[in-house]
Amino acid sequence: MISEDQVKFYQEQGYLLVKGVFNSEEVETLRGSVDTFLQRAAASKYDRSHAWQGDYLPPEELKKLVLKGFHDVQYHDAAFMRMITQPNLVHIFTKLIGDNVQLHHTKMMVKPPEKGAAFPMHQDYPYFPHSKHSMMLASIHLDPTNEENGCVHVIPGSHKQGPLPHVGSHYLNHKEYPIDSGIPCFAEPGDVLFFNYLTIHGSPINRSDRFRRNILVQVRDPEDAPTNDKHVNWGQGLMLHGINPRFRNYKYEGKLEEAEA
Repeated sequence: MISEDQVKFYQEQGYLLVKGVFNSEEVETLRGSVDTFLQRAAASKYDRSHAWQGDYLPPEELKKLVLKGFHDVQYHDAAFMRMITQPNLVHIFTKLIGDNVQLHHTKMMVKPPEKGAAFPMHQDYPYFPHSKHSMMLASIHLDPTNEENGCVHVIPGSHKQGPLPHVGSHYLNHKEYPIDSGIPCFAEPGDVLFFNYLTIHGSPINRSDRFRRNILVQVRDPEDAPTNDKHVNWGQGLMLHGINPRFRNYKYEGKLEEAEA
């Protein structure tokens, strides 16, 4: 699915855009699942905007922006479970991370038309730091994506800088790292953008009249131990490929959510 040159590009640059990982039928199925998910969320008590706050945009602009972000989507719809075990996706993970690939979490990211929230430049490292920095992300695109509707921008090679100080543990100094300091990653439905969790990335506001729907899959080498377990969820530990050399019992150690009446 990917060449040795592409693997070397990822290692050197910290990111890789792979075309056509998911076919058109798979994309249509996932679009339908995303739309149904959002309808169900809107009818529940758990729906809200997850747009980041901060000083990277004027307050009057920030309050207008919306981002629909939901974790662990595979617990809501079996289509998302098939997505994270899709053979092309898993094959690429093994080429970029090694034979043993462990799920950390999934997340749906939907930027609505004309008001889809921006993400200032940041590393994902502060959210779930690990000792060996194997953690990587796959952003699955379900819509044509460009600068107008808020595509991801990355700074090539920035993963080699290691962990950087963030404002409130969320984002980098936006004056030092404006979004346009990165290169835009244009994508078509079915394309997947892979990048290391140390790679600096962000995305502008969706100012277009169409959605930007992405689903994120975060994975790691199972031998890469977290240095802080502040981001724990039900899905961690699922092996997408290979084995977990760290043999132990798995149990959920977080606080269970109360069931709805």
